[in-house]
Amino acid sequence: MATAADRLLRRLEWQVLRRLDGQLQGSYRTVFRGTGIDFADLREYTPEDDVRHIDWNVTARLDEPFVRQYTEDRELTAWLVLDLSASMRYQEADGKDATLTELAVSLARLMTYGGNRVGAILYDNAEHLILPPRAGRQHVLRILHEIEKASKRAPARGATDLGAMLRLAAANIRRRSLVFVVSDFIGEDWERELTRLTFRHEVVAIRVVDALEMDLPDLGLVVVEDAETGEQILVDTGDPQFQLRLRAEVDAREAGVAAAMQRSGVRGHVVTTDEDPLEALVAMVRDAKRRRR
Repeated sequence: MATAADRLLRRLEWQVLRRLDGQLQGSYRTVFRGTGIDFADLREYTPEDDVRHIDWNVTARLDEPFVRQYTEDRELTAWLVLDLSASMRYQEADGKDATLTELAVSLARLMTYGGNRVGAILYDNAEHLILPPRAGRQHVLRILHEIEKASKRAPARGATDLGAMLRLAAANIRRRSLVFVVSDFIGEDWERELTRLTFRHEVVAIRVVDALEMDLPDLGLVVVEDAETGEQILVDTGDPQFQLRLRAEVDAREAGVAAAMQRSGVRGHVVTTDEDPLEALVAMVRDAKRRRR
C-alpha cells in the first residue's frame, strides 16, 4: 500500500514533470545554472554578463573587458538548503512549511529525473540534518520523509541564525553545485554568508512568505505572536494608523531583503502561501529561461 509520502510524490510528479521536463533540464543543463566548471573560451564583456566572470588579466592586457566562458558538467549536483525554523512552521496547515515541502520535493524530483544527484540540508536553530547527494526516486522519498519528521518536532525558540545555516552549507557542499536556499529570510547577518556561498556555487534563493505577512486584513483586536521569540502583543488591525505603519514596515523589509540579495549576486524568487507552489515553480523556470536568452 502506498504511503502518504509516496502519494504526495506521485501527485507532484504528475503535475510538475509533465509540465517542466525539457524546460528545466536539456542536455543535462538547467536554466537556473549560469556556468559550468571547465574553462572553454574568452569573449568580450556585455552589460548582461556577471562581473564575477571577468578575466582581469586579459582585460588589463587588451584594455577592454573580457569574460570567461565555461562548459557545463554532464552530471549536475544540486543541494536543497531548507530553513525549518519556528518562523517557517507557525501555522498548523497550508503555511510556509507546506509550501517549502512541495517546492523542495518538486525540485528534488526534477533534478533526479534527469539522472542528477540531490543533497539536502535541513536546518533549525537546535539541530540540523545533512543528506548527501544521491540520485533516484527513493532518495527523493527519503528527503520528503525527513522533512515531514523534522516538521513534527517542536521548533527551537529564538531568532533564526540564517548566517549559521549558510555557513553550514558552505562547509559541507564541497563540489561546485546548484544550491537552492528555501527560507523566509527572517533574520539578520545572512547577506555576507550568502555572498560567500555564491563564490563557489550557483545559488537560487526561494523566499517563502505568508500572505498575512504582506497584507494583514482588518480582523479587529488580535493577539500577534512572534513565532521565534514567543513575544505577544495586542493590536487593533482596524486602526488606519496601525495599517499605515505596518505597510511602511513591510515595504522597508521587502526592499531591504531584495537589496541584500542583489548585492549578494543572487536573484531572489518570492513564493507566497496563498499561491500554488507548482505554478510558482513553473513561473520561476520560465523567468530564468527568459533572462538567459
